[in-house]
Amino acid sequence: MNNYRVEFNTVSWQTAPSGARFKVHKEGSMQLRLLEFGRDLNHPDWCVMGHIGFLLEGEMEIEFDDETLSFKTGDGIIIPAGESYRHRPKAISEKVQIVFVEET
Repeated sequence: MNNYRVEFNTVSWQTAPSGARFKVHKEGSMQLRLLEFGRDLNHPDWCVMGHIGFLLEGEMEIEFDDETLSFKTGDGIIIPAGESYRHRPKAISEKVQIVFVEET
């Protein structure tokens, strides 16, 4: 690993079809993803990816098959990958910003 510090201000924003913006920094088999979305997020499909992250700004809900959980600034998020953990995010505040650590 060559970098110990990631400066996201030097990485360009990309936009997903769902309307979320993100920045990605890859380092070997790991990456950091800075994700930002608002109330207009259009996430029609259930996500089956695993996520480990930290809510930097805002409030959000994550809808699962059997429950909806609320998260606020400072909360950690751990969602295992797989069909049994299908989920859908929704912003409660105007803007939500999360940083995720992902294995590629």
